[in-house]
Amino acid sequence: MWITSTQENKWTENNNYTSDTGSEIKLCEAVGKPLFGWGCCISELGVRAISRMGEERAEDVYKDLFGKEGLGFDFCRLSIGANDFAASWYSYNETEGDYEMKNFSIDRDRKYILPTVKTAMKYSPDLEFMASPWSPPTWMKTPPVYNFGRLIMTEENLKAYALYMRKYLEAYAEEGVKIKQLHVQNEVVADQKFPSCVFSGEQLTTFITDYLIDEIGDMTDIWFGTLNTPESKKDRHNHYLNLAMQNEKFKNNIKGASYQWAGKYGILSAEEDFPWLDTLNSECECGDGQNTWEFALYTYENIHHYLKHGARATVYWNMALDSNGVSTWGWRQNSLVSVDMEGNITYNPEYYLLKHFSHFVKRGARLLRTEGNYNTNTTAFVNPDGSKVAVIINGFDFEKVVTIEGKNYTLPPKSFNTIVL
Repeated sequence: MWITSTQENKWTENNNYTSDTGSEIKLCEAVGKPLFGWGCCISELGVRAISRMGEERAEDVYKDLFGKEGLGFDFCRLSIGANDFAASWYSYNETEGDYEMKNFSIDRDRKYILPTVKTAMKYSPDLEFMASPWSPPTWMKTPPVYNFGRLIMTEENLKAYALYMRKYLEAYAEEGVKIKQLHVQNEVVADQKFPSCVFSGEQLTTFITDYLIDEIGDMTDIWFGTLNTPESKKDRHNHYLNLAMQNEKFKNNIKGASYQWAGKYGILSAEEDFPWLDTLNSECECGDGQNTWEFALYTYENIHHYLKHGARATVYWNMALDSNGVSTWGWRQNSLVSVDMEGNITYNPEYYLLKHFSHFVKRGARLLRTEGNYNTNTTAFVNPDGSKVAVIINGFDFEKVVTIEGKNYTLPPKSFNTIVL
């Protein structure tokens, strides 16, 4: 099977074989660890956009995202409290000084997030979740605001914040939603106007090692991240993951490190120093809301980069947005689907890009090493059932012939291609 997508013709079966030989792509041995799966982040603005379509049509969209005939997403991200695509700021406990978390509540999530999670699980029964906070409750921070700021590093505050995370895991478990991975802070060096909290490497290591590990035990896997470093001369590998790994308790209990944005450079150091440690790409870069075909080609390059350097997943960001793509905090981003004010839906270029991967490459697949002079445009896998899948782009304005296992394929200009062998 050979499926091709161009900007004009998406998801078509291709039979444009040729007798001409092209750039040979040799599929070699499996490398790295099995993939966790494919997915996106479920956020309030995305759910609200889809709900504008009405219940029946919204159900079709969720089927296209999570059902096996669509993207088949099975590894998704959730935010612990508000993220930058929430409808407004919130945490699960804004009662100042409530160190015992008596007023903790996930009721806000019952409106948008939990119903969508359960719908997704209906179409993808083996769906797994990673989760991360963007900001602690405001009263735990200095200054006491949801954006900018830092966690106040006192004993009672650190204990309470670890308890806050355990309460989240317990509350979601009571709803039938198991959080597989806890990624302790989104974008640790992002001092932003959206929900955020800056941690130094020392602070994050202290919180995880001295408080979080003992508080949550084996309830979930603890991950270091999400790391959007290196972003400056003072935020490098030695200031974050490598520093934390010098602590034996941390090293013996951490399950992985997650990277996004400038973290695409940081993952190279993790691969070099700790090849046994799990890594993943926790957020694809988000674009500017234009949802262009050219940006989808760039997203392919990022997915390829992370997988080639050991990531066990790359998680897309916005599941859906209004057609203007504007966040609550005022900037535009891309999404898999867009919904206009009348409820009309558009499946964007990155929807088809992700489908070229996720529809064919299953959880547990392993990356195949490739040889040839077209490696940067080829990402190949072997599925648990032994089938081989090559996802290849042609980023040029002209046709490109490639040869795989003795067969010649003429790839259309500016195209995504999936070849199942």
